[in-house]
Amino acid sequence: MAEYLIAFNDDWVPNLTLEEIEARTRGLRPLVAEMREAGVLIFTGGLDPDAPIFNVVPQDGKTVMTDGPFIETKEHIGGFAVINADDAAQAQYWAEKIALACGWPQQVHRFQPHREVSE
Repeated sequence: MAEYLIAFNDDWVPNLTLEEIEARTRGLRPLVAEMREAGVLIFTGGLDPDAPIFNVVPQDGKTVMTDGPFIETKEHIGGFAVINADDAAQAQYWAEKIALACGWPQQVHRFQPHREVSE
């Protein structure tokens, strides 16, 4: 099995009212329950668009911290699910279900295999 990130860019979400967003969230709950029951869901969540963003950059053995996203950043993750899937086809299956449930596109990325870090 491999771990996959299913995520969407916040720019892909249409302008929705609070009531429409709440309705979509309620519509996703059965799917999240189905994913848990199938044993594929590791974690899911959405990023808070109103929370501050911090950048931590290593520089000369220290760090420099700045507020806000990097100016050149064009995409921002709006929400995501991390799943454990047998293969890419199974990951795509769940991404299709998520896309249909929420109504906007999803991307599927496979994580690199876990590697032991030697000392």
